[in-house]
Amino acid sequence: MSASDQPPLKLPPLRFARPVPTPRPVTIPGAPQPAEIDLARTALVIVDMQNDFLEPDGWFPRLGVDPAPLLAIVPTLQALAAATRAAGLPVIFVNWGVRADRAELSAPLLAKASGAGTRPVYADPSVEGRGRILVEGDWGAATIDALAPEPGDLVVHKHRLSGFHDNELDSILRNRGIDTLLFSGVNIDRCVFSTLCDASFRGYGCLLVEDACATVSPAYVSDAILFLVRQLYGVTLSSGDLMAALADQPQQ
Repeated sequence: MSASDQPPLKLPPLRFARPVPTPRPVTIPGAPQPAEIDLARTALVIVDMQNDFLEPDGWFPRLGVDPAPLLAIVPTLQALAAATRAAGLPVIFVNWGVRADRAELSAPLLAKASGAGTRPVYADPSVEGRGRILVEGDWGAATIDALAPEPGDLVVHKHRLSGFHDNELDSILRNRGIDTLLFSGVNIDRCVFSTLCDASFRGYGCLLVEDACATVSPAYVSDAILFLVRQLYGVTLSSGDLMAALADQPQQ
């Protein structure tokens, strides 16, 4: 019997049907109005809590930027991440992590970030023993020890202000059936807001956790971001109200 005469193999069906999680709706106080979300389809996004922005040897502090306003939210983020994990929601760290050769970074972007060549920039050498500035895999791009990702958390690297630009974040979220995002981290007026805007453009529900975000910019800048989120993109809420809603959920 030739190979062409062999009976066809009986293959099992390809399973394209995906499990539908049991809805877990909650309503959380927010501004300008309460928000109803499905916890089964929601994730916490923590943006840019990285050594190069927050540690004394990091890029920003060595440029003279005071990290104190950014570090002030660490206890809130610790509590929020723990409550999120306990309630069974994914925790996703979205961090700068550029190529060592900067091949993905445009000349205008590098010129702006370096002050037209007057200060160190992405992938330049950092302090001895600290590798290169915000290069994926080096010390500067790592999340600070106080918020180190735990098993089951996800880490996604970016190379623009938006965490959705030219990377896998959107695919990761859609593969997990996530359609609502809780935003936290730094800086509220830079990478947090840029990522939130892109999320909104892609159809995600967007909630900004006000006291889990910070910036080194003047206070009026944060006020403007809160106004814009409430006016155009979603709602803002407090970590206390969010954690109260999560605490009412069965432990996962």
